[in-house]
Amino acid sequence: MRMVKLTCFALNIPFMEAFTHSTKSRAYSDSIVVKLESEDGCTGFGEGVPRPYVTGESVETCLEALSGRFWQQLQGKEWPTWSEDPGLLDRLADLLDGPADPAWNAGEPATRGRKGDEPVRAWNAARCALELALLDGLLRKAGKSAGDLLPPLRKSVPYSGVIAASSAEKAGKTARHLGAFGIRTLKIKTGGREEAEVVAAVRLAAGPDASLRIDANGAYSPEEAATRLAKLALYGIACAEQPIARGEPGVLAELRKASPIPLMADESLVTLADGKALVAAEACDFFNLRLSKCGGFGPCLALANLARSAGVRMQLGCQVGETGILSAAGRHLAAHLDELVWVEGSFGTLLLREDVTRAKVQFGHGGMAPVLRGPGLGVEVDEELLRRYAVAIVEREF
Repeated sequence: MRMVKLTCFALNIPFMEAFTHSTKSRAYSDSIVVKLESEDGCTGFGEGVPRPYVTGESVETCLEALSGRFWQQLQGKEWPTWSEDPGLLDRLADLLDGPADPAWNAGEPATRGRKGDEPVRAWNAARCALELALLDGLLRKAGKSAGDLLPPLRKSVPYSGVIAASSAEKAGKTARHLGAFGIRTLKIKTGGREEAEVVAAVRLAAGPDASLRIDANGAYSPEEAATRLAKLALYGIACAEQPIARGEPGVLAELRKASPIPLMADESLVTLADGKALVAAEACDFFNLRLSKCGGFGPCLALANLARSAGVRMQLGCQVGETGILSAAGRHLAAHLDELVWVEGSFGTLLLREDVTRAKVQFGHGGMAPVLRGPGLGVEVDEELLRRYAVAIVEREF
């Protein structure tokens, strides 16, 4: 099976409401959707969400990488067909990950994105989009679901609610709305000057039994982090995600010793090499796996295996503004990794004005969502909507 056409859609779908945290405010999605077509007419879709401050990738450089180096990797390759052998992801990795070049290999400093941008730590958003599109197409051709590749170990997936950085009044109101919807597990974006008031308002609105965790997106300095976490710990916080910026794992390890709240690595965890360094330094209690950030199913499963062996607990996170394509992939991974403590994503049209999948992938009452059973990733993509919301379309043919 050979791939003969690649189409990349850079999307701009407006949000229902701007989503804000300590480092960024977003009012629209900035996903890249990949469509792959094979010589025998098989089609698959995948998605990645580039974040310059996480992997170094931007929408522009992702498009260039996909239509350049990654497309060159695809040309002339014979892709494996479905089998019950669980090594399919490994065989795809051998074909996807390219030559022994730092620009390809996770954990190595790669080329700069463009004109002095941050170095690209790994082309993980691009790789994720391509891996998912390949799997979607290969599985559809065989009449199989991603659930056949990653067997679900639970019947439904529980999702958390997220409260963006805001005023205490608005945060409390959002917490009450989520509570009325049956969602009792919440993450609060922190890092602002009024974060204690925001967290206090959420605790009051959500009640004493709700599970609360916080995410500063690296907003604290190492010098102030322990003091700020100690103040927030008064509100019964289960976990603090990425309190300080990505840096030497030893710095995060020192904070962990002083913190009254368990710590989760997010932006510090991009590659398998990052994970090994965090484990060696005993720097965190949790890994936050994200498909686009970490490079797709294969790399996420490798990080999950590392976490298990090291006694590190796990969350499956999401990318703000992802469409139903990436949400569907996340659903399959979350159903397979039943030891996940928390799962995020599947917001669908709760956040996006329109989604590009024909059926909704978003969670329901209580944050619960069923396992997907359809072919491929389990969703049908509306290509008309893709083209309507695309601000750039890049095509390559072989």
